[in-house]
Amino acid sequence: MSQRVFITGGASGLGRALALRYARQGARVCIGDVNPESGLVAEDELNAAGGEALFMPCDVRRLSDLEKVRAELESRWGGVDIVVNNAGVATAGSIEDSTIADWEWILDINVLGVVRGCKVFTPLLKRQGSGTIVNVASMAGLMLAPLMDSYNVSKAGVIALSETLNLELGDAGIHVCCVCPSFFQTNLASGMRSDLPGIQQNINKLMKHSTVTAEDVADDIIRAVENHEFWVLPHQREKRLWILKRHAPWAFEYIMRRQSRRWSKRMAGG
Repeated sequence: MSQRVFITGGASGLGRALALRYARQGARVCIGDVNPESGLVAEDELNAAGGEALFMPCDVRRLSDLEKVRAELESRWGGVDIVVNNAGVATAGSIEDSTIADWEWILDINVLGVVRGCKVFTPLLKRQGSGTIVNVASMAGLMLAPLMDSYNVSKAGVIALSETLNLELGDAGIHVCCVCPSFFQTNLASGMRSDLPGIQQNINKLMKHSTVTAEDVADDIIRAVENHEFWVLPHQREKRLWILKRHAPWAFEYIMRRQSRRWSKRMAGG
């Protein structure tokens, strides 16, 4: 029987790339997104790719939207095998300059959006006795670069939640996977909130020069789900730095302080 997949933020970027990968495998894929035009276009693409596609309007800030998706998937497909909490937004700025409104906005989407997805679908996965929850975080939540205060905190929150659920839900037959990519080409910066001049151009430049694509990250996620792995760390350089942080934190801090000075100048448009 074909896999049943639900992806938030599935109409663009990594969500769309992952949805297309699953569709080409013949999966039944539901994409939730706040953009109905992009969602319907993606739905057609998934059907053309060989999957059975369904688009549902879904704002992860509303628990009721996710509950409607769960009810529809139970009615239409009898449940779901893979839930991907992918929807997210970006901010940049220092602790002095970032507004509380921006902090509340990003935490509501990036952290509580993932919390809502996990809360709504965990009872269904428990009843099934199987399933996978994929939470898309970021290397920002592990590496903690300067001038990304609220974004770093939001992604660190997703990592903490994922590690907790990995222990909490394992005995229920539920696999949890945490995805931590660094820069790759996506549309994340298009809706970024920041008062830093030139920040979108600088972020887009870093994304453009990355050798890792959304399709690469999607492939890594699929392999991790198949192999029941927890971590998905697609960028090898950042993965090595994270390992260094765990085993030689003094060396990591020395490297990061040097890089942080360059990063701060770049992020500030210097």
